Amino acid sequence: MVASDSNNSDTIAGLPRIQSPCVSICVVDPATRQCTGCYRTLKEIARWSRFTAEERAGVMNELPARKAQFTEGKSAPDVS
Repeated sequence: MVASDSNNSDTIAGLPRIQSPCVSICVVDPATRQCTGCYRTLKEIARWSRFTAEERAGVMNELPARKAQFTEGKSAPDVS
């Protein structure tokens, strides 16, 4: 676990906090290769810290639709 900077809640160990949809339920659906907790793809999870704020925002905006599609039992969209 990373220590938090008690003086500034927008940083962790002096680094800016990155917005993340992670809910600590890390189970990957083998058919879609998406996390069933946050609905990101494995590629997105791996690259998350290197994405720009705009790239992260784009993925975050797609997540509600992915969740709806996943919970309806449809196949996930191709988000390579």
